[in-house]
Amino acid sequence: MNTPFVASLVGDRPLIFAFVVVGLLTWLCFAFSKHITKGRIHGSAVAIIIGLVLAYIGGVSTGGKKGIADIPMFVGFALMGGAMLRDFCIVSTAYGVKLEELKKAGLAGFLSLVIGTALAFVVGVAVAYAFGYRDTASLTTIGAGAVTFIVGPVTGTAVGASSTVIALSVAAGVVKSIAVMILTPFLAKPFGLTNPAAAMVYGGLMGTTSGTAAGLAATDARLVPYGALTATFYTGFGCLVCPSIGFIVMKTIFG
Repeated sequence: MNTPFVASLVGDRPLIFAFVVVGLLTWLCFAFSKHITKGRIHGSAVAIIIGLVLAYIGGVSTGGKKGIADIPMFVGFALMGGAMLRDFCIVSTAYGVKLEELKKAGLAGFLSLVIGTALAFVVGVAVAYAFGYRDTASLTTIGAGAVTFIVGPVTGTAVGASSTVIALSVAAGVVKSIAVMILTPFLAKPFGLTNPAAAMVYGGLMGTTSGTAAGLAATDARLVPYGALTATFYTGFGCLVCPSIGFIVMKTIFG
């Protein structure tokens, strides 16, 4: 793939080329979501799945450790997918949140955040333990991944988990996001998702913004802003407590 034409195309602008490729793939994924799945699977989830597949193909084909970034023409993905730009995304999301808005959710919204984060973390840790992971860093990272696919790598980087475990945490978050997207319309009636208050509690319990927004859109589009309200805080809350309180608890239990 490292032909003279490709080399001249990418040149000394590998990061710009990476953004172009990701932008094109994102556009195609959202088109697929809109026209093929009718919005039931959010475009971001489709894009993440394709990204994981491409990373796997890149790693297998080159025998390297950086996924698709091991292919010369895609070397810009190493920086684009690194911790720096990831943390910029998290900070930009946090700047879009207003504390006054969270207060509108009331005590139920706050409790849903705490319960939803703790429950997802415990389930993730239990699954990781069942598959043979015993070290504190791996258990904490995979548990955080079950919170969201952003909290997982943030936590993994903070506690020193391996790149393999961090990738598993992302996969766990993606599976959760897709599950929430698909199951929300079926759970709407038994869960009483018929009003804004219920949507805010549901967003706090599920947490995954893309999954909650897409699921509520398929249920009742009027509920999307309310579910997304608490779901937005979920990621920031998870990034705060999983590498700190979550890691301390895991250290206490597993040593």
